[in-house]
Amino acid sequence: MPGKLMRLVLLAACALAATAVAQAPGNDDEIARNRQALQEDNPAELWEARGEALWSAKRGPKQASLAQCDLGLGPGVVKGAYVQLPRYFSDTGKVQDLESRLVTCMVTLQGMAREEVVKNPFGSPEHQSDMEALATYIAGRSRGMRMNVVLARPEEQEAYRLGEKIFYYRAGPYDFGCVTCHGADNKRIRLQALPDLTQAKGAQSAYTGWPAYRIGAGEVRTMQQRLADCFRQQRFPDVAYASDTVTALTLFLAKNANGGTMNAPGVKL
Repeated sequence: MPGKLMRLVLLAACALAATAVAQAPGNDDEIARNRQALQEDNPAELWEARGEALWSAKRGPKQASLAQCDLGLGPGVVKGAYVQLPRYFSDTGKVQDLESRLVTCMVTLQGMAREEVVKNPFGSPEHQSDMEALATYIAGRSRGMRMNVVLARPEEQEAYRLGEKIFYYRAGPYDFGCVTCHGADNKRIRLQALPDLTQAKGAQSAYTGWPAYRIGAGEVRTMQQRLADCFRQQRFPDVAYASDTVTALTLFLAKNANGGTMNAPGVKL
């Protein structure tokens, strides 16, 4: 444990160094090199290990594990599942992303109440989130694989179209939308370069690093949390966890990222 604490201290120091470098315009390459250095000793490994244990643990009123959870490749198959999500599931009749699918499995297989499952989906230093740990483990099992989201069914095609509409929709007190920050190249907010998520290169670089350990929060954050925070920054109403809205937007981004190599869990400042 002392060694892990020391590595976390070094991570924080590297983050400060990366921030200092970023203050000079045009230093995105330096930021990328710092992130790669942080990636080599990523604290998200702790979440990944806990997620693996949770996947196999017998829990809930039914005292069952998630070993029969079908993430799209058959009951219990985790490897390679994340790069093909979101997708349509016949048992729910819905397009689901990873986290909404996990909610379904925890309710149906383990007998948990949906209200309890989604009550605290995002962790804090005081409260660890099972959902973030499970998502980190499952995403990590697709590391090195290429994104391959297929719109084979009408439901998937409709969800993609809805996600596209959400991405371009502008409203709120500042007339913001996802497209405001992520619809063109060479945009940045403060020290952060903003990828163009409508293009393959930008979508691939952004999507394939989530879930990610956020150094500033000291926590792993998933795509659900990332998008929820984007809605907040647009001054939109809070979006419901594991909602069809988030799934549709996730599908739009994931499909645009096709061909990118999954590198999650990543490290973000």
